[in-house]
Amino acid sequence: MKTALVFGSSGLVGGYLLNQLIDNDNYNIIKIFVRSEPENNDPKVEIIKTDFNNLENHKEDIKGNDCFFCIGTTKQNSPDQSEYRRVELDVPKKIAQIAKSNSVNSFVFVSSGYADPNSSGDYLKFKGEVEEELKRLNFPKLGIMRPSFLLGDRKEKRVGEKIGIFVFKLLSPLFLGPLKKMKPIHSETVAKAMIKIANENLRKTIFESNEIVEITSR
Repeated sequence: MKTALVFGSSGLVGGYLLNQLIDNDNYNIIKIFVRSEPENNDPKVEIIKTDFNNLENHKEDIKGNDCFFCIGTTKQNSPDQSEYRRVELDVPKKIAQIAKSNSVNSFVFVSSGYADPNSSGDYLKFKGEVEEELKRLNFPKLGIMRPSFLLGDRKEKRVGEKIGIFVFKLLSPLFLGPLKKMKPIHSETVAKAMIKIANENLRKTIFESNEIVEITSR
């Protein structure tokens, strides 16, 4: 039986991930790291109220077998540049460093399609920089998820993203060959793949959107 560490359990992917972990017999403890305590009475779930500005204080909590990281924000939700950088870059890097120091076996990170540390845009640049740090830390098992537009029931409304998803859905039949990774993907599929990566030897580190779909259909 294993212990899962989940960051971002209230988000789109994280919500599906938490439910799937609860139903998964491989895990008997699921630690969720949150700013405010959610209503969750499942006996497998351990709620850890977290000060994300002082993660070193939680070093003893960040212990387990598999760490799943799904935290993300937008410029709209974090208009302050320093706060945006903290959430998208500093927090995931620090959590990964602590997890590695505590000998956590696997780290599965929700990145983004076209993540690139040399990108001119902050979003793809920060995701790419986190990916590079994760590779440097050399976890026994690492999974980097690069989903395209995420489908699912969001708590918040993102008008621009909804338009983008609608357009991409229409164009999906045309996404062939290298463009297959641009097809929208359901968040539930991403969550399923994350658990599969943590529990199987897939001999791969980076999973593009179409590859995420492929491994969940096996």
